[in-house]
Parts: sequence; C-alpha cells; structure tokens
Amino acid sequence: MYWAEFLTVAFIHLLAVASPGPDFAVVVRESVAHGRRAGTWTALGVGSAIFLHVTYSLLGIGLIVSQSIVLFNALKWLAAAYLLYIGIKALRARPADPAAAESVAAPVARSARGAYVAGFITNGLNPKATLFFLSLFTVVINPHTPLLVQAGYGVYLACATAAWFCLVALLFSQQRVRAGFARMGHWFDRMMGVVLVGLGIKLAFTELR
Repeated sequence: MYWAEFLTVAFIHLLAVASPGPDFAVVVRESVAHGRRAGTWTALGVGSAIFLHVTYSLLGIGLIVSQSIVLFNALKWLAAAYLLYIGIKALRARPADPAAAESVAAPVARSARGAYVAGFITNGLNPKATLFFLSLFTVVINPHTPLLVQAGYGVYLACATAAWFCLVALLFSQQRVRAGFARMGHWFDRMMGVVLVGLGIKLAFTELR
C-alpha cells in the first residue's frame, strides 16, 4: 500500500546521499588515512546519525528548529566549527618521512570510537540534513502514513546511508587506491582540509529559508 511512497523516499535519498558533501569527505579521509576499519566505523557513525534526524522529525522537533533562527544558527555554527576544526587539522599535515613515502605505510592507528564519533557528529550536526529530513517527513511522506511505517522508512534510510558509505570506505581503503593517495602524501590531507574548510565556510553562510 505504501510502496509508491517508499520508492519515492528511497529515490530522493539516493540522490541526496550520492552527492558529495561533508559525510563523503570525512569517510574518504578516514579510509585513506586510517584504513578500512576506521572508514567503516565512520560510515556507521554517519548512518547512525540518521536515526537522530528521523527521531526529531517524527516528534516534530525538526519543525521547531527549522522555524527558529536562533536554534538553526546554533546548529549551523556548531557544524561549521567542527568542519573547520578537522579541516584545519588536515591542512597542517606535514610531509612524511621520504624513506617511508616509497611504500604504502600501514594505516595510522585510529580507535573505532574516534572514527564512529567523527562520522556521527559530521552528519548529526549538519543543518542541511535537518532541513532535508524535515522536508522528507512533511512534504514527501503523507502525514496520514502510520507512524510505524514512517519509522520503517527511517530504519531503511539509516541502513542505506551506512551501506553506501561502507562501500565508499571499502573503495578508498583498497591497497591500490591508498597507494595512489600515498604518493601525494601530505598533499592529500591538505587537499581534504581545503574541502572540509570550504564546506564549513559554505555551511556557515547557509541561510534559513
């Protein structure tokens, strides 16, 4: 009965999740710098944060945030500050030891918790994600759709997001891919730093519409 609505939700989500943004940048950086395990945990963090967006959308809290300039700006600046923080850290990357640069180094140790938190915070604090899920649950999804069905949509969105970014982590943690990025060494980190800082600045100037 709700298949048409579900397929619409799934298609819109596919377009949104496939568009490069803060989540993609963070997962790629974690995967290249720290390996598949860290990239996967980051992807799971991003996916888990979807439950946060879905929950407050179902409870109506997202509507309050979207209509409050103060709350929206607070969320926006927190997210922008976090992206700027990790971006600046990446920009400060130093050249690797020339001897070690000749071969692909083993992934730098990264705790599962640290990688997971990085993914969760990046997605959870993103005000664009707030507006996306608010639009999804107020415009695309019929308000008369049972709450249990809407919750089921949320579970799918979280799982699909995690699966997508796990694939991204799998790709960018491949030995050949990492070898290619390793040749660029600290320049890759600095490049990702520029991307993250740029995303942070863009986010800081996002206006509530």
